[in-house]
Formats: sequence, C-alpha cells, structure tokens
Amino acid sequence: MNQNHDRKGRDFIARHGETVFNAARRIQGEAAHTPLTRAGFAQADEMGAAIAAHLGRQPRLTLWASPTGRALQTLAVVVEHLGLDWHEAHTDLRLTELGTGSWGKRYYTELAEEYGELVHPGTGLLKSAPDGESYPEMAARLSAWLADTHDDDGDRLIIMHGLSSRVMRGIMAGMAPHPAIDAPAASSLPQGSLVMVAGGVETLVHRGTGFAPA
Repeated sequence: MNQNHDRKGRDFIARHGETVFNAARRIQGEAAHTPLTRAGFAQADEMGAAIAAHLGRQPRLTLWASPTGRALQTLAVVVEHLGLDWHEAHTDLRLTELGTGSWGKRYYTELAEEYGELVHPGTGLLKSAPDGESYPEMAARLSAWLADTHDDDGDRLIIMHGLSSRVMRGIMAGMAPHPAIDAPAASSLPQGSLVMVAGGVETLVHRGTGFAPA
C-alpha cells in the first residue's frame, strides 16, 4: 500500500526555473549557487501566477525549498504572487538534486567524450556519476523527508529540481522502481512546471516553458 495515499494536506511540487548552468549545458547536481537566467525568472513568474490563480492570495501554505540558490530564487518570485513571506520558508538538504560527484559543474559535451551517453536512453534521467549519489540513495533521503512531514497540517509548496522532483513524485504515486535507476520516477516536466499531489494522485497545475529533459 502506498503510505502517501493518506498523507495530510496537498503538496505543490515545483521545478525551479532555468539557470546559467542549464543555459550553458553544465551539470549542476548539488551545486549551491547557480543563479536563474532571465528566462528562469520568467518561468518562476508564470508559476507564481498559476498557483495564485489556483489558491488565491495568502493561502495557508507551508513553504519548503531545496537550500540551493536557484530554488530559493524561484521561491521568492512565486511567493510574491501569493502574498506570503519568503523568510518563513523551510529548507532541507534532502530536497536537493542528485549528487553528481566529480561530474558537477562540468560541461555535458566534455563528459560525453569521456563517458559516452550520460542519460539513460528515452528517460531524460542522468546516469549516476561513478563517485556520485545513486538514485536509491536519493530516494531514501526523499522518503525520509516525506515521512517527517507526513502528518503536518495544511498544504505545502516545495521548490525542487528536475531529477529529485521526478523521484519524489514517483515515490508519492507509489510507482515501482524504474529499471534504469532502481528507484521510482514520474514523468519528465520542463523547468518552471508545477504539480499538485493529493492522496497519491498527481495533477498538473502549470507546464513550464523550460528545458524538458530530467
């Protein structure tokens, strides 16, 4: 049985906007400071308008984010639309992106010359670096965060990353492990996308205009 079917409240899970690393095709992983581009700010703005249209102004909403700059920048723009206080947001390292080890901050093109195909074919899922985090390891930390917040009252807004949000959404939906990564993974959504998960069922609130893979 999927333990998230009886999770209290709704979870609004967002993928941050485009960053300078995304635009340059560099691997970010757990890198702390990779600022948004103008396109990334525009995507955050669109998400903010979408969730405000869905929930109205000043909804009862607990704010959560990965502690990375790109997630917190995205959150700042989104909550402006909601009339909420960014300073009340909670951060948690368990919401960060897949740890990419020595691959972090390197260009995809140069890594491909050394390692070949970096993405599992047809999935948009980055392969784990030889010295990086595995998907089961990431799933374990995300599951721990879900367990810790399972009985919290009210709805949550969570600003995350491409790979970590896919795995967390997969866990929440009770999906079986994907054979390529040995962990659940929901469908890929572009940067700047926002979904609502309630009772283990996901609903798309806003489809972003950013880069789709991951």
